[in-house]
Amino acid sequence: MGTRPHQAQPALVLFALAVGAFAIGTTEFAAMSLLPFFARDLGIDVPTAGHAISAYALGVVAGAPVIAAFGARLPRRHLLIGLMALFAIGNGLSALSPSYGWMLVFRFLSGVPHGAYFGVAALVAAKLVPIEKRAQAIARVMSGLTIATVLGVPVANWMGQALGWRSGFFVVTALAIATMTLVALYAPRDAGDPKASAARELTALAKPQVWLTLLTGAIGFGGLFAVYTYVASTMIEVTGVSEVWVPVILMIFGVGMTIGNLVAAWMADRALNRTVILVLLWSAGALALFPLMAGNIWTLSLIIFLIGAGGGLGTPLQARLMDVSGDAQTLAAALHHSAFNVANALGPWLGGMAIAAGYGLTSTGWIGAALALGGLAVFLLSIALQQRTTRMIAVPAE
Repeated sequence: MGTRPHQAQPALVLFALAVGAFAIGTTEFAAMSLLPFFARDLGIDVPTAGHAISAYALGVVAGAPVIAAFGARLPRRHLLIGLMALFAIGNGLSALSPSYGWMLVFRFLSGVPHGAYFGVAALVAAKLVPIEKRAQAIARVMSGLTIATVLGVPVANWMGQALGWRSGFFVVTALAIATMTLVALYAPRDAGDPKASAARELTALAKPQVWLTLLTGAIGFGGLFAVYTYVASTMIEVTGVSEVWVPVILMIFGVGMTIGNLVAAWMADRALNRTVILVLLWSAGALALFPLMAGNIWTLSLIIFLIGAGGGLGTPLQARLMDVSGDAQTLAAALHHSAFNVANALGPWLGGMAIAAGYGLTSTGWIGAALALGGLAVFLLSIALQQRTTRMIAVPAE
């Protein structure tokens, strides 16, 4: 029979999965920076072009539960390859979009496999290592997404300016094809779960702990996006620096997110719940300091790094979903990324309301801090209910 690839080369399996995460992270964040270019080419204004970002997020939210529920019985290796194939097709067609309407359709299609890919990849990564190292394995996969904010997004933006916006989406298509090849070579060749079914996966939706964990991410992550969305405008209008600083600050954010992801995963393997609490407190503090530190480029750089580090929340929450979802892990893991995209909509929306109300661009920091504390409140409620349930179960045995 020979040695299975995942037994002999776990590092290569994690690398293959991380390349897919890098591709997804690049298209998710780079699309925002390419807006002015495809807006001009397709004959629409920038706000209208922004609906393409929303279409992608809608694809993530809609696709994750459907694919996870109905694909749970498939071998995870085959499912990963299929998801990346759909992702490659969506981005390739996005690059060929003849009109704004088709662009919306193709961006929605590109988003459909996003959540399911990350969910399944996290489950595969966790199976490669002992349980006390699973969060770190998941973090190595997720590092592909965080590194994309440091390298992939600037490169895609540069190509969009030099070679046309379509080239940015073609690069993502090539990365998706590379991921399919690497997954086919190195991912575990395990059989599918014959007991899995859409009905079993949907049992995750009946578990309050699953919903509370998802809600923690949907609210708690929103604070980070409230600041990130408007940081370029804040730099130009409040900090008073040239536009050339914008990609530098965004790269600093990406470095913070990458380091925060790895550190939070290391902590989560030792104390999962405490890590979630500490990261949310960290985020609340950093976001609250943003209005006070946005006036100077050096203090802004520091606080953006610290805010980015709060992005380490994702991996501990992914690990907790594995603990509370029972036999419905595929759906629960995929829904984590739907919640992430809810945060991506909620934070900017609330931040925009504060700005429109006249509180200024830096008010996004206060909005972000409130969201981080809101996520913390939900998580503390989750722990309290879990402890209460545990005590109730333990009573008959006493």
